[in-house]
Amino acid sequence: QVQLVESGGGLVQAGGSLRLSCAASGRTFSSYAMGWFRQAPGKEREFVAAISGSGGNTYYADSRGRFTIARDNAAKTVSLQMKSLKPEDTALYYCAANYGTTGWLTLRNPANYDYWGQGTQVTVSS
Repeated sequence: QVQLVESGGGLVQAGGSLRLSCAASGRTFSSYAMGWFRQAPGKEREFVAAISGSGGNTYYADSRGRFTIARDNAAKTVSLQMKSLKPEDTALYYCAANYGTTGWLTLRNPANYDYWGQGTQVTVSS
């Protein structure tokens, strides 16, 4: 069982930066690939970024280099550094854990994740 708690969301002006964090419980954090997703009102949940259990592989949606995912297995955390934020980045951001699989096609699909956090709101004003 893994519990995930996101933090770091908030209100920021366009062009600003935010760093989201996700703290995980459980003894085998490094066995899980971790992903960040977001969901805006009236839209489907969409993939933002993912990182393999070792941290050696990262995957991104087309954020044009504005987002960076990282993990600290000793601290059992995963982060999402976001810069040059745009109003269209406004959404509820979720972290999620995927046990034992990897690869772009798998990790970009929210249906392949086993555990989810409750989300943290990011609002970017114009």
